[in-house]
This record gives sequence, C-alpha cells and structure tokens, in this order.
Amino acid sequence: MSLPLIIGHRGASALAPENTIAAFRRAIDDGADGIEFDVRLARDGVAVVIHDATLERTGLVRRKVSDLTAAELGATEVGRWFRQAVTAGAEFAGETVPTLQQVFELFSEHNGLLYLEMKPDAGTGNELASEVVRMIRQSTLVERVIVECFDLSLIQRVKQIDSRIRAAALFEPKLLRTNWFFRQKLAALASASGANEIALHHALASRRMIEQAQQQGLSVVVWTVDNPEWVIRGQALGVSALITNNPASLLTRRNSTGV
Repeated sequence: MSLPLIIGHRGASALAPENTIAAFRRAIDDGADGIEFDVRLARDGVAVVIHDATLERTGLVRRKVSDLTAAELGATEVGRWFRQAVTAGAEFAGETVPTLQQVFELFSEHNGLLYLEMKPDAGTGNELASEVVRMIRQSTLVERVIVECFDLSLIQRVKQIDSRIRAAALFEPKLLRTNWFFRQKLAALASASGANEIALHHALASRRMIEQAQQQGLSVVVWTVDNPEWVIRGQALGVSALITNNPASLLTRRNSTGV
C-alpha cells in the first residue's frame, strides 16, 4: 500500500500561527502534500480563512468574524497570540486573517492539495457553500480542492452546484459516545451525501471503520495526528492522507521509509 499524503492542519500550525499565510508557506517549505484550513464568511460576504467564530483566541479582541468586513479582518493581527504561546519572538508580527482568494493565489504557484473546511454560522450554510463553489470555479484549482464539512447537507449542496468538486464528510470524536449501531452507518452517511472522501478523527479511525469507508468507495483521511508512527499505521490501514500540525515531523518519518 502507498504511504499516506501529509497535510498541514491549518498550515504548519505547530510552527506558525494557524490559518495564516505564514503557516501555509511553512507547510509548503517543509514539503507537505497540501494544507487543511477553515473558511467562514465575513460581514460583506467575502470568504475568509479562520477557524473560530470570534477573534478572542487568535486576534485577542472580542469581536465576531461575521461582524467585520474582509478588509477589517485583513487588518487584524493574528500572530501575537502564537508568539506568546510558544515564545517565538516577533517573526509573525503583522500576520492577519487572509481571504480565500489570497490562499488560492498562493497555491496557484504550488501543486499542493487544499482541504477546505466550511465553517458556517447559523443560517449562513447555503450562502457559504455557494461562495466557496464560486471561488473554486473561478480559480485554477478545481482538481486540487477538497471541500470538507461536519454538516453533510452542505456537502450535498456543494455537489449539487458542481459535481466536479471533491468533498469530504467530516466526523468528530464525540461520536464515540453514540451507540455502536449509529457508528456503523458513518461511511454510508458520507457516501449518501455525495462525498468522495471521509475525514475521521483519529479516535474513530479503527480498522473496521476504515474498511467500511473503503467498501463505499471513499478515500480515508485521518485528523489530527502528530505522532510520526501514524505514517506506518496509516499505510497499513490504507489511509490516503494524514492531517497534522507538524508536517515536517511526519514527512521525516515517511522519508525514512525510502519513499
């Protein structure tokens, strides 16, 4: 079996502030096969790249992303929190919330995959899905973008608008608290949504679950893993990609196998 692709979670987020151009460039420089990142809508309907619904954690200000325009978010520093957390000095001063357009422009110069997770606010799901599809269509990256979401109805929406776009159904670890019979349906639910891939939290990535997904014709992605031994485990399980905060670490392990 092939060794899994290595995808940078919010970029190389162990080494640079998550979901910033700096983190994406670091992932590229470290040789990652692609990045995973989060997309929301700003107040003016522009798709921006940030995980949280507010700026409290990464921007150190009490503002909602949906209350600000893309220009205002582009003027909001989101590197200072990271410097404080890892004592990395001032190298990330000036990092701000990028737009989806900026990320696409960066990757027009590189060959990596882009795992784009949609993060809808209440009532904005269809609008977000439509804008994401519009942006992908006007880019040159249609064949390299994989749209992800926990809300499978939005996966269906993306596929209804443009069936060419690859999509991944996301499943989180809290599903371990659901009954066994429901968990056996995850692969079928992913397939029914029109997804091409299933993105499992590592706690859900049992051999049985992965086999069920593969039987449905789904590629399997596992998130978020930082233990380099997942490279060999992922290969044994037939996992297609691993999402990690530190691509360089897993790449070192993968490269040590001679591939």
